[in-house]
Amino acid sequence: MSGSRAYLIDASIYIFRAWFSLPDQWHTSEGMPLNAVYGYTRFLLEFLRQQQPSHVAATFDESLGSCFRNELYPAYKASRDLPDEALGFQLNTCRAITERLGIPSYGGADYEADDYLASLARLYRRRDIPVTVVTRDKDLGQIIVGPNDQWWDYAAGVCLDVDAFTARFSVRPDQFADYLALVGDPVDDVPGVPGIGAKTAAALLRVFGDLDRLAANLGQVGELSLRGAKRVQQRLEEHWPTVELARSLTRLEQRVPGLDRAPDFELHAAQLHDLAHYLAELGLEGPLTRRCVALARELEV
Repeated sequence: MSGSRAYLIDASIYIFRAWFSLPDQWHTSEGMPLNAVYGYTRFLLEFLRQQQPSHVAATFDESLGSCFRNELYPAYKASRDLPDEALGFQLNTCRAITERLGIPSYGGADYEADDYLASLARLYRRRDIPVTVVTRDKDLGQIIVGPNDQWWDYAAGVCLDVDAFTARFSVRPDQFADYLALVGDPVDDVPGVPGIGAKTAAALLRVFGDLDRLAANLGQVGELSLRGAKRVQQRLEEHWPTVELARSLTRLEQRVPGLDRAPDFELHAAQLHDLAHYLAELGLEGPLTRRCVALARELEV
């Protein structure tokens, strides 16, 4: 499908970005805050107007504390607080807005948004459609494996293909889960190997390629031209069970049960008029509703 591209939106990233960055100046008639709703909807409308995608999907994190990774490691993301009522209202409202626009939306209790993104990417590749993951999370780099795939930090205007991602983060996208398993990920409470930092982890993966080859050749690590190579080998040998556990947490699931179709998308003027009405009911009549109407008119021409 020449010219086709699937845009996979990591919706929660943009919801939380708006939640933390925008002032608390919009509210429903019941007093619920709407700053995250305002910022996310503005992003979504701008994105649709600019890209005019024929394939797009959005995923939402709804599994904090309940996904399969918590069964493997109960401390996974344990330091994160559950959304309070105000944030929970905005998260649900943002998903409702996404669905009103006809954008296929995914999320659930057992799998994370990232797993849905990885599964969708696999399904689009089966249709020979390259993917662009729209996110700020570098962990999602492991999704971009094809020569035309992209990792796009939309807000920062940074779009990376496989080579550019590798140059920026010093490991290939397909190595990123293994990289995190070595260094750990404090944001997600994923343990790493004590004393193994970013440079050492990247160097190990450059030599061995992946964790399986590293495991098969641990005895050679002490002979590498790494600073403190023998100490690195000792730490890897002592903590290898932790590395294997961490990889089970950092590697994305590409086959979420029940997700077996890569959806198409077409934006209709009626959906934008419906969204404008919904936003006005929420208390966001103004710039956002005008954007909806303006985009609808463009489609109607």
